[in-house]
Amino acid sequence: MPNERQLKIAYLCETSPLVTWAHSGGNTRIYNTLKQHAGDVTIIDSGWGGLDFLRKAVECLPLSIKMRLRFRLHLFLSRFISRHVSKQLKKEKYDVLFCSYSFFCLANLKLPYPLLTVFTSDATYTAYKNSKVGQAFGSYFSLSRLLDPIILKAEKKVYGATDLMLWPSKWIKDSADKLYSLNDEQSRLVHWGANINPPKPEELMLDNPIGDEVRLLLVGRDWFPKGGPVVYEVLKELIKRGVNAHLTVVGCVPPDFHTHEKMTIHPQLDKNDPEQYKTFTSLYKTSHFFVMPSYEAYGFAFCEAGAYGLPALCLQVGGVPVTDGVNGHALADGAQPSDFVEKIMDYMDSADKYKNLRTSTRRYYEEHLHWDAWGQKATELITSKLVTAS
Repeated sequence: MPNERQLKIAYLCETSPLVTWAHSGGNTRIYNTLKQHAGDVTIIDSGWGGLDFLRKAVECLPLSIKMRLRFRLHLFLSRFISRHVSKQLKKEKYDVLFCSYSFFCLANLKLPYPLLTVFTSDATYTAYKNSKVGQAFGSYFSLSRLLDPIILKAEKKVYGATDLMLWPSKWIKDSADKLYSLNDEQSRLVHWGANINPPKPEELMLDNPIGDEVRLLLVGRDWFPKGGPVVYEVLKELIKRGVNAHLTVVGCVPPDFHTHEKMTIHPQLDKNDPEQYKTFTSLYKTSHFFVMPSYEAYGFAFCEAGAYGLPALCLQVGGVPVTDGVNGHALADGAQPSDFVEKIMDYMDSADKYKNLRTSTRRYYEEHLHWDAWGQKATELITSKLVTAS
């Protein structure tokens, strides 16, 4: 029986974890964390074998089409595509087959020998489609809804046969448990971490009282889906109430009708550029509230804020990693800008209360939203499963 430092893990995902921008960086973080904590990790080629010409043809299509067509076609052809994965598994003796995000890569896969199967994702197709998160974004292909029963059947078969599933949020765990009749031995809650390098203690500024100016921060690639219009109204309401407030936006450009003299906009900050990364982390360090009332399956930005002890204000929708009163506040869906303003002003009236919130925000990150915490817990659960199976 291998110990936790000797595990041989085959890593499977539709997109290679070496592609650092895919899945908002999550796939790469999962892969690197497994290498650090669990043992030897080998990337399994997710090509389509003899049918790879079809995959390459799909890759030539517009992004909005290929994202939806690729996984459906993969699922439809999985009896043939899975042989390519099986052949690679035969070349080595692995303890674990770890699949991230792409459940269809496990469809109709015949394992060449017994090994533990593990899966992680922030959502499943059906859970997302049925949720407020999925319904908020709609569907590009209305006719694709005809395939939903087939996809659900495939999901039930794959997830039901998977030994261990590591879900990053209670929302997706509860949804998956109900949809696929999973038990608590299979289905576990293990939060993911932030998509930034952990800041050193000396880089933190937990003692960052709200003084003459309340500094708000929003980080996201698209102004509207990230709740930008609501945050804009929060800024205006604070100013209307006589509060000296300022909003910094990173990652997108609001439309002209959502701009204000008390706003600073960074269309993009490259984390690979030392100076831009310094600016990026400085904003997390010096802001008072991270405000993003969006619909999220997870939300790495909330973890990033937590790394710097920055409390988040968001909506209690989907899998946002915010525990009310611990690392911020998740307001009920439909909350108005005035509701966010009341939360902010409540902390303005109590310096100790705000300081305690920053402290608990950082602590929650260390204990739950840190990749080391994920790696340690994932390795523990995987090792335990292997011991039980031996």
